[in-house]
Amino acid sequence: MYDFILPVMEEAARLMLSAHDIDAAVTVKPGDANFVTAYDVAVEDYLYRELGKRLPGAVFIGEEAAENHTELLSSSLAFIIDPIDGTTNFIHNHRYSAISVGVSDHGHMVFGAIYNPYDGRLFHAQAGGGAFVKDTRTGKISPIHVSDRPLSDGLAGFGTSPYYRDELAEPTFRAVSSLFRMTRDVRRSGSAALDLCMVACGTLDVFIEYRLSPWDVAAGSLIVAEAGGVITRMDGTPVTFDRPGSILAGNPVAHRTVLESGIL
Repeated sequence: MYDFILPVMEEAARLMLSAHDIDAAVTVKPGDANFVTAYDVAVEDYLYRELGKRLPGAVFIGEEAAENHTELLSSSLAFIIDPIDGTTNFIHNHRYSAISVGVSDHGHMVFGAIYNPYDGRLFHAQAGGGAFVKDTRTGKISPIHVSDRPLSDGLAGFGTSPYYRDELAEPTFRAVSSLFRMTRDVRRSGSAALDLCMVACGTLDVFIEYRLSPWDVAAGSLIVAEAGGVITRMDGTPVTFDRPGSILAGNPVAHRTVLESGIL
């Protein structure tokens, strides 16, 4: 999978890097500020086409797909794809967006890759094989691991799903206020996929978001786990990819501290 998925992702990223007049290609999906651009669709179409050539029997589940057959996850090999995670960043040329590709085998993640073409870092993991980052500019591949910092010395990341789900705004910022007091500081990047990579490489010590879709977290969940981290729902139950849900990810110490704190 490494040999054929990563080159396809690197080629798909050229579509992102070539983007221009993005505002002219923006539409709004149901829900305020839930944007999609022509580039989201183009990247997803490219990934479906090229990855499908290598695994023609696989199911595809993606953010911009007309249909997502998540009910087939438990019985199929499936690609779970977010063509541009951090679309609002992408629209504003914030240059912190990523392509995310996860592979699930009968409901279990076996491969995940997340690529930020703006800084050239391509994070990837295979089940049982550890987690790594490739510098696509030099070709160098390095192992990554979560931090061992306690939450009190840590940096917390969070996502604001209430940007288009207003009912989650209050619990999100109540939890962030608590995290701010429990950590050295908090950060919001606008890309959950990349935030999970930051947990995996020890830049962030914990990450929370109240509602994410399967394509937001599929690849990142494996990268965090293979880097020695823990990722669950906010109540400590396992993450599944058949429906949206909350996320709590972190190094084992920080994850346990947040879970036991009662702030979520």
